[in-house]
Amino acid sequence: MAKASGEVQPLLDHSPSASTEGVEEGDVLTASNDRSVELDTVPETATIGRNLSWISAYMLTVSRIVGSGIFATPGNIYKAVGSVGLTLTVWVVGVAVAACGLAVSLELGCMLPRSGGVKVYLEFMYQRPRFLASTMVAIQAVVLGFTASNCIVFGEYMLVALNKDVTAFAQRTLAVGLLTAITIVHGCFLKTGIWVQNALAWVKIGLMVFMVILGLVALFLPQTVGGGAGTLHLTRPFEGSNWELVTLSTATFKAMYSFAGYDNVNNVLNEVKEPVRTLKTMAPTALLTVAIFYLMLNLAYFTVVPLEEINRSGELIAALFFQRIFGASVGSTILSVLVAISAAGNVMVVTFALARVNQEVARQGFLPFAKYLSSSSPFNAPLGGLIVHYIPSLLVIVLPPQQDVYNFILDVEGYAGQFFVMAWLHSFRRKAERVMWASGMLHMPLLVCGVIYWYIWTVLIPRWRGYRLEEVSDILQDGTSVTRLVKVEKE
Repeated sequence: MAKASGEVQPLLDHSPSASTEGVEEGDVLTASNDRSVELDTVPETATIGRNLSWISAYMLTVSRIVGSGIFATPGNIYKAVGSVGLTLTVWVVGVAVAACGLAVSLELGCMLPRSGGVKVYLEFMYQRPRFLASTMVAIQAVVLGFTASNCIVFGEYMLVALNKDVTAFAQRTLAVGLLTAITIVHGCFLKTGIWVQNALAWVKIGLMVFMVILGLVALFLPQTVGGGAGTLHLTRPFEGSNWELVTLSTATFKAMYSFAGYDNVNNVLNEVKEPVRTLKTMAPTALLTVAIFYLMLNLAYFTVVPLEEINRSGELIAALFFQRIFGASVGSTILSVLVAISAAGNVMVVTFALARVNQEVARQGFLPFAKYLSSSSPFNAPLGGLIVHYIPSLLVIVLPPQQDVYNFILDVEGYAGQFFVMAWLHSFRRKAERVMWASGMLHMPLLVCGVIYWYIWTVLIPRWRGYRLEEVSDILQDGTSVTRLVKVEKE
C-alpha cells in the first residue's frame, strides 16, 4: 500500500482486526478489496485522484454557503425583529450556532476522512441494526437528493436580466438547461468543472466586496446615493426591537440556515489533497469569511436603504440597495445578474458534492445498477452519481404546478434537516403549521417507509427464505472498490 508523505494519520483509533491488519498509521488507501467499516478511519484516495487543493476546497465551501438568500434574508430579519442592533445580534448568534455545527463536522471529518459525509458517519456510528443506516441514506439520496430551488431562481432572474417575460415555460427551460449543462460539465470534464465552480466562487466574493465598497462610499459620501443614504441609528441600535421569543427564534433560524453548507467538503474528502490538514484550516476560514461578509453586507444595506423603506417595501433589500445607487432600471438589472450568478454557482457545488455521496451509496451496493453507478468510467468522473442526482432534480423542476413549484421545492429541500426545529416552533406559533405540515407530510412517511423497506428486505424475506445477506468486496475495471450484497444460504 502506497504511503502518502505528509498525510495526517487518522484521529480515531480502532482495534486491529482481520480487516485492518497490515494497515499502517498514516497509510492512504487506494483501491482495496476490503470495504470494512473500520477502515473508514483511514483516508482513501479516489480513483480519479485528489484534484481539490486547499483553495478549491475553500471555494467549494464558500460557494455552497453563499446562495441567493443573502439578497433577501437580511431585510426579512430586520422586518421581524424591528431594529438594526437586534438584526446584527441575530446574525452573530447564527454564526455562533453554525460554528458549533462546524466543530462537530470537523471532528467527524477528521476522524472519518472519507467521501460521503453523513453516510460515512451514520454507518460507522450505527452499525446495528445492520444495513439500516445505509438503507436510510440511500433512500434519502435517491428521493430527496436533488437541487432544484436555485435552478428555478436562476431561470427567473436570468429572464429579468435579459428583459424577457417570466413565463413558466421559459423559466423551467433555463432551469433544466442549467442543470443539464452542469451535469455534463461535471460528468465529462472533471477539471474544467472544478475550474468553473472556482471561478464562480471568486466572482461571488468579488461581488460581495463590491457591495461592501458601495456601502462604504454611501457612508462617507451620502450625496452619491439617489434620494440620500439611509441612517444606521448607531446611537440607538436597539430602538424598536421586537423581543418576542417566537420572533427571535424564527429570525435566528433564518440566519442559521443562511450558513448551511459549511460541511460541504466532508462529502468529497477522497478528492481533497491532505484531507485532514486541509479540513481543519479551510472550513473555519471559509465560515469566518462568509460571516464577516454577511455582517458587512447588513451594514451596507442599512447604510444605503432607509429603514422605513425596508419596512414598507415588499421588494428584496438588495433590490432597494441597487436601485438607490444605480437607479431603478440599472439597479434591477444588476441585482438580477448577481442573483443568477450566485444561484448558478450554488447549483454547481451542490451537484459536485451530492454526486460523490450518490457514488458512495452505489459503492456500498444499495442502488440498482451499482456496478455502473459506482464507476468513474469513461470520463474519469462520477457520471453515475451525477445521473442519480439529475433525474429527481429534473422531475422536481418539471412536474409541480408552476404556482407551487418554488414553495414546494423549498419545503422539501430546506426543511429536511430542520423538521424537529419547526415542530418546536409550531408549539409557539400557528404560522409555522403550514411549513411543518408540508415537511412532515413528506419526511415522516418517508422515514417510516424506509424502516419498513429495510425490515422486509434485510430481515423478513431472508428469514422466510432461509438466507442471510453478506457483503463481498470487489474492484471494478477502473480501480474503484465496491461492495456487493450476496445471499448466503443458512446452514
